[in-house]
Amino acid sequence: MLPRAGRPVTMRSRNIAALRGCGETMAFHFLPIHQASATPRTDAPEPTAAACGTVILCWLLSAGVYIAAKWAQADMPPWALGFWRPAIAGLLLLPVVRGHYAEMGATLRARAPMLLLTGGIGLAMSPGLIYVGLQTTTAVNVGLIMALMPIVTMILARFVLGEMMGVWQAVGAAIALVGMVVIVAQGDPAVLASLRLNPGELWIVASALCFAIYSILLRRANFTLPRLPLLLLLLGAATLTALPFYVWEVLHDERTALNANGLLALAYVAAPGGALMYYLFNWSVDAFGAARAGVFLYLQTVFIAVLAYFLLGERLHPYDFVGAGLIVVGVLLVTLLKPRPI
Repeated sequence: MLPRAGRPVTMRSRNIAALRGCGETMAFHFLPIHQASATPRTDAPEPTAAACGTVILCWLLSAGVYIAAKWAQADMPPWALGFWRPAIAGLLLLPVVRGHYAEMGATLRARAPMLLLTGGIGLAMSPGLIYVGLQTTTAVNVGLIMALMPIVTMILARFVLGEMMGVWQAVGAAIALVGMVVIVAQGDPAVLASLRLNPGELWIVASALCFAIYSILLRRANFTLPRLPLLLLLLGAATLTALPFYVWEVLHDERTALNANGLLALAYVAAPGGALMYYLFNWSVDAFGAARAGVFLYLQTVFIAVLAYFLLGERLHPYDFVGAGLIVVGVLLVTLLKPRPI
């Protein structure tokens, strides 16, 4: 973010910019944030009770996607969700952006390869790997590991884009990484020593890495479309990317003959957990600003744990609390302390 003319760049202004950037990074997983063509908002209005309720509902709906995918895993193969969710959500949102069809067409003609790469990695591979991981791990563990997304992105941005990462940010990232290892190893160092890792957690870590790459690609691409029309193009790219995986699944997975449970899960993840959730998040960015809206992402982890307890019968283990505590400490260090360049 560039300072206004005539204003010196102080440590405080750099810190505010870093915090805003961290919040925008958290928001990238669900919706592209683009502000290059507009003046950055430094005076976002104080949110109303209705706005707070709406953003909470957004993350509750998002958490429900993990629960639905886990609940229907015996009846719904992962890439059926990975293909139909962006396809149906995009169709439902298409009328909302009808005033931008000309801009969308121009962007598609000019930037098709970058759109396909970005949307494919971020909105097809990242969630697709989550659905794959849910076949062999719990929804609670998925929520805890995915809380690392902003930190993984920050580390990658440091080395790829040269973005500033201070000493405390590096310490926080290391602590959060230890927390993730505790969860993946189930609190037992012998698990790491013998390489008896649950493949489900490893798929989730790969999903977080895909998200980080997606965030970097979005920053470098610098698309000029407004958020929601750009999201529609990225959902289209995600649908095309997921198609070959879905076709392979149809040919090889016996669960492709969907029953009532699979269809119910698909209906949820595509409509309330897809189109409506994306729309509410877009609205919350306008109401809160990107930084504050992105911070609400951590509500998703809480909602996943609560819903998994009541709806799936999953339990939290002592190592989950230890790992989650380390992740929280790491995230707080990354987001709250002043960056001091390394």
